[in-house]
Amino acid sequence: MALRMKSSMFVGLFLLSLAWKAAWAKVQVNMEDRVEVFLGDTAQITCMFTVSDSPDNVIIQWYMITKTNVRLRIYYGNSTMQVVDRGGQFTDKISVNGKGNSSEVVLTIRDVKVEDELEFICHVNGMTAGSDEGRTMLKVFASPDRPIITGEESGISVSNENPSKIGSCEAKNGYPRPNITWYRDQSSLQNTPGEVIVVTLVTKESSGLYTVQSDLHLNVVKKDKDSFFYCEVSYLVPGGTKMTETNKINITVYYPTTSLDVWVESPKGSVKEGDTVEVHCRADGNPQPPFTFMHNMEELKSELNVLVLKDVTRQSNGNITCTALDLDTYEETLGQTELFVDYLDPVVLIPKDTHVIAQGEELMATCNAQSSLPTHTVWFKKGKKVAEGHTLTLKDAVFDMAGTYVCVVKVPSLEGLETTGSLRVFVQGRPEIKKSADPVQEVSPEKPQKLSCHARGYPTPVITWSSSDESQILKVSQRETEDEVLSVVSVKVTSDITAYCNASNDHGTVSISFNLKAIVQTTSSAPSTSVTTPLVPVTVVAPVTVTTVTPVTPPKRVKKEGSGVIIAVIIICILLLAILGSVLYFLYKKGKLPCGRSGKQDLTKPNKGGIVVEMKSDNTEEAVLLSVNGDKKPPSDQ
Repeated sequence: MALRMKSSMFVGLFLLSLAWKAAWAKVQVNMEDRVEVFLGDTAQITCMFTVSDSPDNVIIQWYMITKTNVRLRIYYGNSTMQVVDRGGQFTDKISVNGKGNSSEVVLTIRDVKVEDELEFICHVNGMTAGSDEGRTMLKVFASPDRPIITGEESGISVSNENPSKIGSCEAKNGYPRPNITWYRDQSSLQNTPGEVIVVTLVTKESSGLYTVQSDLHLNVVKKDKDSFFYCEVSYLVPGGTKMTETNKINITVYYPTTSLDVWVESPKGSVKEGDTVEVHCRADGNPQPPFTFMHNMEELKSELNVLVLKDVTRQSNGNITCTALDLDTYEETLGQTELFVDYLDPVVLIPKDTHVIAQGEELMATCNAQSSLPTHTVWFKKGKKVAEGHTLTLKDAVFDMAGTYVCVVKVPSLEGLETTGSLRVFVQGRPEIKKSADPVQEVSPEKPQKLSCHARGYPTPVITWSSSDESQILKVSQRETEDEVLSVVSVKVTSDITAYCNASNDHGTVSISFNLKAIVQTTSSAPSTSVTTPLVPVTVVAPVTVTTVTPVTPPKRVKKEGSGVIIAVIIICILLLAILGSVLYFLYKKGKLPCGRSGKQDLTKPNKGGIVVEMKSDNTEEAVLLSVNGDKKPPSDQ
């Protein structure tokens, strides 16, 4: 019995020692509450633990909690082995770094999907030290596509009793579900009974992502025509929240007309007679109602909101009324404007058209035109300004003052408003002939000579021609105006004559003379000396030098009194004859030129050493041939 008691005491002490040891051994696990990653990224879940006894014998196991709240193991490992459980959704996409003999292991999940958003458990078994576990929630995020907003294309009436649809906003492929908030200008719109209704439709795609569509319904007012609507999409991302705004849209609001604007669109500024006037009418409602135009109580045809008045006159002045009819309420709205047409009457000239004044008298002419605006008058003659103002004064009238005067009346403040008038002034008096630049002319008797005579006066002068020797005068042309005449004649001159141009009218006669000098053509020819060889070959026995001089004097036109030139020509001819005689005498002395009439020689036969010299003189009109033997042959024998 004592032995049994000792055995029991030993066992009790052993169990007590084990209990004491277990009480001091402990396993402790630390993990993050959540890990956040974007869809498609890699997630890493860290499990940190401490074991107070035998850390080398630690067993690590990873579990997941399914959507149905079922705990499934996905990994088992210790210091000697690592095993990924087969057949699960993480079989091919997880790995664990670290073993049981370390104080930290990391679960890595590749290509995270939406369905991977689960709770993961890290269980650490320290054998005698006990066990512990920690939990981490894996959160997955996907940013939605850029949101799209569309507005209603048709107009929205402010008279609608219920809120009307303004637009729709859509955000696709987001996770978790995005939120959509509507804004009008800078103010957010929340559901308000009878005024604002926001309808949201959430769709979960097969990929697990969400598409959110939000429709805005609103009771519009007139000021909404200038408002801009947009929506804001907010969504979660790892570590925070992001927001994206859509484009802004404007809606068409229909509202009734309360007033009209009526104005003259064209021309800008003042309106003058002859203009085409465009009158526009615009209502402050939308859409624009049908318009009716009235002008001085008479209804006029118009196109839409435009009234066109062509070629307006001062009778077009008056009130133009535009009436708009509301097709919903059948109420009329009126608007009006005043039309005033500026005018400028035709010119009134005193005297008018034509006026005759005598030389030395004075003329005072006036030019006026009635206008609705101040005017300015300028006088022109042949395009040159000669006076300014309503009055034109001509003092001590002369022929140079005759002509057409044009007065131009303008309205300086309105371009294009002007009128003109003309006054023809005749200066009455004895004719006046414009003198020729050269009253004395030298003419050739070979062709007729043209003479012109230009006379002016009023009444129009009559021109007649005469000459000193009754030469024939042929009229070529005559051009007349109301106070001028130009006469051109042709005169055949055979000797010096004087032609007369006579201009006459009721107030007298004036004349002008043309002295025509006839040019006498005289042709003078100097004597010429030439040496002519026979037609047959000749042989020159002794060298003979023969010089032939033929001076050529062109015909000269010599006046009758120019006899000195003729005398000079005769003297030159005599000198040439003297030189020729000397040459012949020299040849005779040398025996080269026999002298005498006996022994005539036939020129048709060859004669060696023969020389024939021909002498001509314009004064004697005689030619002499001298042969080598001195025979003289008359021209008839040549």
